[in-house]
Amino acid sequence: MEIIIGSMPPLVNNEEKPIKRESGAIEARLLHVRPPRKGIAGPSGAERRTKKTKDPVKARVLTLMVMDGDELPKDIEKGHYRVSLRFYRR
Repeated sequence: MEIIIGSMPPLVNNEEKPIKRESGAIEARLLHVRPPRKGIAGPSGAERRTKKTKDPVKARVLTLMVMDGDELPKDIEKGHYRVSLRFYRR
């Protein structure tokens, strides 16, 4: 027995599916911007990471949300991709 709370998303006909972009551009929303980490020490002085890496001095860390995760490559977790950003004002 399966109990589902809420509603199922409606099924989309093939004619109504969004057209895949051939350019590789994927729309995302910028959620948060923060400065780079200054060190790898945690609150008690203990290291929180095993790698001795530092963020670049002039870097900014962006948190992005992709509206449709199906547009992302299936193996994106492996990190074999280079990402380019283009910003547009709303």
